[in-house]
Amino acid sequence: MTQYAIITDLNKCVGCLSCSVACKAVNEVPIGNFWNKVLRVGPNPKYEGAIVPDVEMYFLPITCQHCADAPCVSVCPTEASHKLEDGTVQIDKEKCIGCQFCAMACPYGVRYLNEEERVVEKCTMCEQKTSQGELPQCVAQCGARARFFGDLEAGYDSFVAPGRVLEYDATYDDVHNARVKMVECVRPFSDGEVHRLQDVGNKPSCAYILREMTWQG
Repeated sequence: MTQYAIITDLNKCVGCLSCSVACKAVNEVPIGNFWNKVLRVGPNPKYEGAIVPDVEMYFLPITCQHCADAPCVSVCPTEASHKLEDGTVQIDKEKCIGCQFCAMACPYGVRYLNEEERVVEKCTMCEQKTSQGELPQCVAQCGARARFFGDLEAGYDSFVAPGRVLEYDATYDDVHNARVKMVECVRPFSDGEVHRLQDVGNKPSCAYILREMTWQG
């Protein structure tokens, strides 16, 4: 059993939008639509009447959550929306009739109708890359190394991000295939600091690490 997912360390995300831009470029996402949208949450006071530094803010990337029990799959009349053996939710465009039942069923509003092709689209977790052992583009291009890709069933130890190669004679393959484990490059976190978008019975797979923020003046 496999369940591919992306875990984002929100304490490291700087809201640079590299993940969103890279996603649109590699997947040719139409103007005005997004497979990966980054929201700013805050700044919010930590308590009533609080001012800087007693405020908090973070950036929240929103994309398809590749749910374990995806409602978009359940309502699709043609089985265009389906789950692969790797746990990701995909859309077979040849079967999609553009009815948008799936878009209406999605709790997170991350599907849209491609007006030109008349089919529904969304994040594929770069299946064309991950099926060949590569990382999703949003993970590969995260400058803050805040995003990690792995298999939930294999545990946190399986989640990785691009690594660094310092050898002078390193080849392209050395750089391209370098990986660093999430557990080795993020601050220790507890299960209580791992969050998911609201679960309405769909069991979202992607997760977010968010620790209590402290001001460092």
